[in-house]
Amino acid sequence: MEKVSGIGGVFFRAKNPEMLSRWYEENLGVSPVPKDYDQLPWMQEAGPTVFSPFDQETEYFGNADKSWMINFRVANLDAMVAQLERAGIEVTLNNDDGPIGKFAKLYDPEGNPIELWQPSN
Repeated sequence: MEKVSGIGGVFFRAKNPEMLSRWYEENLGVSPVPKDYDQLPWMQEAGPTVFSPFDQETEYFGNADKSWMINFRVANLDAMVAQLERAGIEVTLNNDDGPIGKFAKLYDPEGNPIELWQPSN
């Protein structure tokens, strides 16, 4: 069976795409879509990626009106949380370090849920 090799992009609707693209770049380091073929898109590091549909009634995403959540891997969750908080972004740290790592949650300016994950070594 032929299989996909990874995620090639994440696409979603936004009320203000330009502002949201800047927010992701300034706060999480995700480069915007290149304006020409001489620029490179955001390059993610190799690592685990979880693909998991959730039950329609899940409360895990927070806002029931949102049908998706993105999870970003980070090398140092504490440093990332401190950086976001310095930028005035509210972050909720999950203090239960489990066997797969540490997690934190936040929302982008349009209320889309984001989870940060520092995998266990």
